[in-house]
Amino acid sequence: MAATPDTAATSASTRDDARSDKDKTADGDGSMWLNNTGVCVGLIPYRRTLGTLFLLIVTPIVPVLLWWVIQRQDGDLARVAGVFAAEGGRGVMAFVREVPSPVDVRAWQIIGCFIGLALGLTRLIPCKMYKGPPSPTGYRNTYHANGVEYFLLMNALFVGGSQFGLGLYNGGILYDHYGEILSALTVFALLFCLMLYVKGITFPSSKDSGTTDNPMFDFFYGTELYPNILGWDVKQFTNDRFGLTWWAIACLSFACKQYETFGYVSDAMLISVCLQWIYLLKFFVWETGYFCTMDIQHDRAGYYICWGCMVWVPSVYTSSAHWCVMHPITIGIPLTAMCLFLGAFFIWVNYDSDRQRQVFRATSGEAMVWGRKPQMIVATYRTEAGELKQSLLLASGWWGLARHFHYLPEILAALMWAPPVTLSYILPYFYTVYLTILLLDRAYRDDARCASKYGKDWAKYQEKVPYRIVPFVL
Repeated sequence: MAATPDTAATSASTRDDARSDKDKTADGDGSMWLNNTGVCVGLIPYRRTLGTLFLLIVTPIVPVLLWWVIQRQDGDLARVAGVFAAEGGRGVMAFVREVPSPVDVRAWQIIGCFIGLALGLTRLIPCKMYKGPPSPTGYRNTYHANGVEYFLLMNALFVGGSQFGLGLYNGGILYDHYGEILSALTVFALLFCLMLYVKGITFPSSKDSGTTDNPMFDFFYGTELYPNILGWDVKQFTNDRFGLTWWAIACLSFACKQYETFGYVSDAMLISVCLQWIYLLKFFVWETGYFCTMDIQHDRAGYYICWGCMVWVPSVYTSSAHWCVMHPITIGIPLTAMCLFLGAFFIWVNYDSDRQRQVFRATSGEAMVWGRKPQMIVATYRTEAGELKQSLLLASGWWGLARHFHYLPEILAALMWAPPVTLSYILPYFYTVYLTILLLDRAYRDDARCASKYGKDWAKYQEKVPYRIVPFVL
């Protein structure tokens, strides 16, 4: 569903890489779909009505199902499969009976408090406003550029309010109410997405909006590219200030719960939480760069992005640390240190590759890359208004190894923060597998978009950088 911080990063395309709403293609079932939603190519045919309907039905079930497997079935997928195989429909009903109530008061209090802090701190922390890249209509959205301060303060407030500070609540509070929270978030996010759908039709924030003849598709992918409500940018709120911040705080809460239960934090939990927290801090350091990525420039604010970041991320992306709570695995200091070092190294490589491309763009290709003058392809394209423009496609440094090289260290970092377990426990690797599939899909989608935009110049770039993600392999 939703993208992780760097999974949405575009390849060599520049800030002008946005598609026009006027560029439409007939869908396989006779409906129309917008190219700038980024669904022209993918492992799953999202553009088809049946595919969209399937996702709308199935995805709300997965977060609560994942909670049930972790907290009620000891996180053992083999055990769950055995229950369903042995009991058939009764096994399914056993799960249905344990689905938490979406109207739990405590869950809504936690969600409300989190949203209030997220909105308030985003506005109250002093910062400069960052202007994003121009849209197809020439609109440039603005964002609050105070991500690092916001992230650190939100984490500090959570820890400070727990038993390690003011003692207002136990640090494991999110784990204790996670089922109810996910149920409530599912309902809240669905209503929020419905509101965005209606808003985009009735009073859009910019000209980068519109609908197709398929309302279900419009709800799924959104009707606005840059919705804004009372001065808050919707995608910055749902993607960064809610989803990714919740991800970090949930992992801290899971570590607290393990400490409350066993009296210590295990090696596996330490590795998982530390690496994920570093990874997310790295994202907020790079947050303004995120505003030039696929999530922001191409994907509209609909169910796919907003529900995904508000429900899918808190459920799926935290699953490794969630599983660790009741599985305190000790692997020893040497192996723990090695995992932390390798994980941090992969996170740095992921960050440095994004930074390298940002500097290249900011200096119009004049900055040195790995101590040398960078190789590049000068690609031309036409804007919606018919103007001929140029983009510089970096083919040196990390970007000379593969067109989407930064996806590789991101996958490896996710693998490092999954706890070391036997094959009987495959759930801790669920996020890593999901991320790999997601990034492969994104790489193919972005290549298709760039090929359409740059034409023969993109073909030259592919000749110069032949590998998509893994050098010499893929």
